[in-house]
Amino acid sequence: MLANISLSSTPTPSGLLFKPKSSTLTSSSFHGVRIPSPNPNPVSFHWVRARPSSVVMMAKKEAELNEIRTKTNEELNDEVLRLKGELFVLRLQRSAREREDFKPSEFGSMRKRIARLLTVKREREIEQGIGKRLSRKLDREWKRNIVVKPPASLKKLQEEKAAKKD
Repeated sequence: MLANISLSSTPTPSGLLFKPKSSTLTSSSFHGVRIPSPNPNPVSFHWVRARPSSVVMMAKKEAELNEIRTKTNEELNDEVLRLKGELFVLRLQRSAREREDFKPSEFGSMRKRIARLLTVKREREIEQGIGKRLSRKLDREWKRNIVVKPPASLKKLQEEKAAKKD
């Protein structure tokens, strides 16, 4: 056997160090050869949920964006208000545990929809040459003039409760 295998004083991934026996090789600055561990890149296995192909998902997003871009600014504002009201009602239902068919994923989908609407609105402002500072000022004025209306889902819940009492 040409070499000794021993534990090295410095920590290595495998903990082994290969030292040559001949003295001519040890006089250099090279002091050994690392032996790689049997599994240098351990692969952890995770269960991956099957998702629709990315092409289908992108097509849905493009269709939704085209639908959003056809709306006017007033329609976008109304849609944002409606979705924020729905989001508020969802939060109330989650805290009160009213619904049995409650889906936490509805939060994410609503927030993403609101973000898409606001993005299209901001794109239009950029096309008109409205800067960030003016845009925020317009948003503050718009938010002050909002008349809060209860969302349709809340009205529906109130009607159902009234019907149960009767």
